Amino acid sequence: MANHKSAEKRNRQRLKRRERNVFHLSTMRTYMKRLRKALEGNDLEGAKEALPLALQAIGKAASKGVIHRNTASRYASRVRLAFNKKNAPAAA
Repeated sequence: MANHKSAEKRNRQRLKRRERNVFHLSTMRTYMKRLRKALEGNDLEGAKEALPLALQAIGKAASKGVIHRNTASRYASRVRLAFNKKNAPAAA
């Protein structure tokens, strides 16, 4: 346990930051999971609604520093690719 005032403060800050980081990470994963589930169930309307939310959550997590910007770019790319694969046969 921290013995100095400054160390106690750092510990409080660490806990607050961790809680905020976990929130953004969990939110991002939830939206990605909803999109994946909609795509697997061939629910294109649900997927169309879930795609922007997932991309927004990925971008927000990256902007907050929860995930690296390259990781965010990779996630966004994979999400769009999966969506486009399912959506292409319907457009053709």
